[in-house]
Amino acid sequence: MEGGRDDSDIVIIGAGAAGLAAAIFAAQQDPHRKLRIVLLETARKPGAKILVSGGGRCNVTHHEVSTGDFHGKKNIIRNILNAFDIRQTVEWFRSLGVELKREETGKLFPVSNKARTVIDALLQRCQDLGVELLQKWRVETIVREDQGWTLKGSGGELHCQRLIAATGGKSLPKSGSDGHGWKMIKSLGHSVTDTWPALVGLLIQEDHGHQSLSGISHPARLSVSVDDKTIETTDGEMLWTHTGISGPAAMDISRTWIRHNDLEHEPQMLLDLLPGDTRQDVDRWLIDGAREAPNRSILQHISGKLPRRVAEFIGTHAGVDLGCKMAQFTKESRRQLVTELTSHLLPICGHRGWTLAEVTAGGVPLEEIAYQTMQSRIHEGLYLAGEILDCEGRIGGFNFQWAWTTGSIAGACCARSLMRQDHTESAIEN
Repeated sequence: MEGGRDDSDIVIIGAGAAGLAAAIFAAQQDPHRKLRIVLLETARKPGAKILVSGGGRCNVTHHEVSTGDFHGKKNIIRNILNAFDIRQTVEWFRSLGVELKREETGKLFPVSNKARTVIDALLQRCQDLGVELLQKWRVETIVREDQGWTLKGSGGELHCQRLIAATGGKSLPKSGSDGHGWKMIKSLGHSVTDTWPALVGLLIQEDHGHQSLSGISHPARLSVSVDDKTIETTDGEMLWTHTGISGPAAMDISRTWIRHNDLEHEPQMLLDLLPGDTRQDVDRWLIDGAREAPNRSILQHISGKLPRRVAEFIGTHAGVDLGCKMAQFTKESRRQLVTELTSHLLPICGHRGWTLAEVTAGGVPLEEIAYQTMQSRIHEGLYLAGEILDCEGRIGGFNFQWAWTTGSIAGACCARSLMRQDHTESAIEN
């Protein structure tokens, strides 16, 4: 402490996935521990999102990651991901004492099936490397100075030579990411794109009658269209809830519906209950069914491919008598049923909000950082990592991979630049 000012070499704002990775990789560059590295966390405890992710098991990453799994500037994302890939991620966690296992979905989880294993390992490595973790320390303002940065907030005043912002976005605000990081970064001259919730459940109008399907999950294809033009389509498991839809398919496409709804484009959401078949395939399946089992009821036939309650629900929307025998199925009724099976209109009326969104869409444009180092192109000595940036992935561990990768690059490059500076200054003095 000097003149009431607490000095450090590197400060990392945010002890989430990206911030913890940045702290570890920065400290690893300094084997003799000459640098003072401070990790600030607004919340009472660090890593809140890690603890709740994957149903409390933490979906650390995915066995295969590509730029197609992310929204954002593809060429920049590709270069960033290549700097710390899946193999390196798995090896890094092994070095932390966390073995990962691959599940049928391709997701990688800790063998312990406990998110606590992940956060404990990250915190232990920070402690072993001498990183100082200051909790309940909320940064309110960042001031650029000739010799670095001054942070003012609930913990007082802290000065540093290098600054890493890993403040997150606005999703799960109870974890400490409430969007304030963007305000501080904007005050330094950076821009922030429009932002909106992503990977979040969607709400359906109550009169749609979906409530009876709550708890049922099945394969589906969801499509968002505007003015009869398809904007995005995704396949995956869809879960019916009492208020609407969730599950991987719904959560992945939620960003697109929300964005176009915010822009008042009146997006429509179409549900294909038989995503492996074309409309012609489904029509032929019903025709063949009438020929092969003429006395079977329509309900019995479509329940062969769908959960019974879903079959009843879709039949009702098609205006079809499900008790009718297949042989008595009229051409008009068959076509109505085909339409509902392959392009059922879901009257989406909203989403479950920032409180339950898993990630944020939008953020600081990737063009405003040097992807090789994650350093700001506006301010030397400022680095950005994680969800604060305009890049988000689909569900399945991809957003954690983005956090580990950007955090590792920012931490390592930040520390190396500072050590090079110290070495140069020492050489000049000598």
